[in-house]
Amino acid sequence: MYAETEGIVLKQIKIAGGRRMLVVFTKRYGKISAGTSIGEGGKNRAALALRPFTYGKYQINKKGNYYHINGCETMSSHYSIGEDIDKYLCASFGMEFTEKLLPEEAPAPKLFVLLSEFLDMMEKRTKKYETLLVAYQMKALQMSGSAPRLDNCVLCGTEDNLTGFSVSDGGIVCESCKTLPDSKERLIYDTKFGIVNVIKFLTQRPLSQLENLALDDDTLEWIKRILKSYIEYHLDISCLKSEECMGHR
Repeated sequence: MYAETEGIVLKQIKIAGGRRMLVVFTKRYGKISAGTSIGEGGKNRAALALRPFTYGKYQINKKGNYYHINGCETMSSHYSIGEDIDKYLCASFGMEFTEKLLPEEAPAPKLFVLLSEFLDMMEKRTKKYETLLVAYQMKALQMSGSAPRLDNCVLCGTEDNLTGFSVSDGGIVCESCKTLPDSKERLIYDTKFGIVNVIKFLTQRPLSQLENLALDDDTLEWIKRILKSYIEYHLDISCLKSEECMGHR
């Protein structure tokens, strides 16, 4: 099978014989792992197309279960992301999170568009990179069908007095359910300073409408902490290398 598809390079690994293995989120086939013998020397458009963050066109040959990239062309390298270390780490986190979130060979066209939009916006952004990152994560979870429930209590269904977030139960809980005897075992967080409305805002708005949004530090840290616990518990995604680097900044 021979095909051409647009794609975003999530990861590149050098292997023996000057070859490379790429993990590419393709528009047509979803996430695939593909080998290539294309050299990365120089600054030609094919070489740039092998690098992480790059949006490109890829000529792919598939034999059995193995993909091989025969040719490629850069459409957008997002090169300037690498010129700011904090921006680079946030973008890397988003890419690594996306790779873990996606199953192999399962097309996800809406998420593909979202990731492309995230990289374009991150490249242009000049501050508060983590605000854009958590917004992207919330919307990616929503598109993958893994988002927490935010409209009513996940335990009793009430829409009133929603004051907690239960990681294990997968969403918002009311004051009564928050104080049940086993609440400590269920890892429940207090939803302070209208945090539920902030999360809903991030989830319900198109990413493009969040271009200039900058969350205050307390709100951002709360959402990051909740997201980390939720993703680890429900998706078994943890120990991201980019997250460790961010923690040492």
